[in-house]
Amino acid sequence: MDFMNAEFFTALVTIVFIDLMLAGDNAIVIGLAARNLPKESQRKAIFWGTAGAVLIRVAATLLIVYLLKIPFLLAVGGVVLLWIAFKLLVQEDSHGDIRAGANLWSAIRTIVVADAAMGLDNVIAVAGAARGGSEGHSTLLVVLGLLISIPIVVWGSTLFVTLIQRFPWIVYIGSAVLAYTAAKMITHEKKFAELFDTPLVNWPFIAVMMAIVIVAGVWTNAVKKRKAGMKTPNTP
Repeated sequence: MDFMNAEFFTALVTIVFIDLMLAGDNAIVIGLAARNLPKESQRKAIFWGTAGAVLIRVAATLLIVYLLKIPFLLAVGGVVLLWIAFKLLVQEDSHGDIRAGANLWSAIRTIVVADAAMGLDNVIAVAGAARGGSEGHSTLLVVLGLLISIPIVVWGSTLFVTLIQRFPWIVYIGSAVLAYTAAKMITHEKKFAELFDTPLVNWPFIAVMMAIVIVAGVWTNAVKKRKAGMKTPNTP
């Protein structure tokens, strides 16, 4: 089939990796929303809440894929995704306002609503990666990527979060992939076609964008760590 090529599979692998890298927040939301339910109800809340969240995610992503065809929006999406790539490196825990559901449907509603509110970064990133795949197969890329990654997120999120905590460099790889996808979105903007028509401009631009995000993230984390050390009182 015409979509079974290296470009298609590269875009698919990128989408799955992006889904996994940005799934930590969603896994935490699922856990917090269902934490007060009985075990059996927890499984139902996680299943149906995730199912509803996935449907909304697919619809929103496909809408963004379509909107990115509007002039300059692809470049704007690329700039937003560069910021998301940076925030991935310096993210802070901010889930104290997620309330546990009092019953099954309350937990499902919390999971769906919270995922929709927090999933903009994932939607933009996946839409950008799908645009990098085979022409005309963006829908298939989005759906396949979610079908592959969602089960891993739901049942293997704890393992994946543990891996990231043990090997922090995974986050930097994820940020680099996001920055690469963002830079490609900018270079694929039709209004900039003449500017990035030559590989001598195209690839150096992508490399510079990736380097800026990584360096900015490392520097910001170093500053935050130094400030945190200054605030910590010295103990005898």
